Amino acid sequence: MDAYLAYTIEVYITEALWWVLLVVKVFALGDSIIRKDEFFVAADKQNKVFWLLLLGVFLFLHIVFRNSAFLNMIGTVAALVYLIDVRPTLRAMHQR
Repeated sequence: MDAYLAYTIEVYITEALWWVLLVVKVFALGDSIIRKDEFFVAADKQNKVFWLLLLGVFLFLHIVFRNSAFLNMIGTVAALVYLIDVRPTLRAMHQR
């Protein structure tokens, strides 16, 4: 495999990963928008404003600072914490 082909494959993988992580962050932010603030407080998961600011800022940083792996990683962790920990709790409270 020559160096150019390896570089091209790396560029496509990086681009695809960037888009996947963007979708994850948009989904987390969108989900936090539709949840009621009372559920966040009752579930003891910070509050809605905290999650909206956190997810919104990191989504903005993801788009603006496209090549910043460090900021992207922190934002991805925040979005995954919301999706794995907070969202299921809020959904369970909504179904009651």
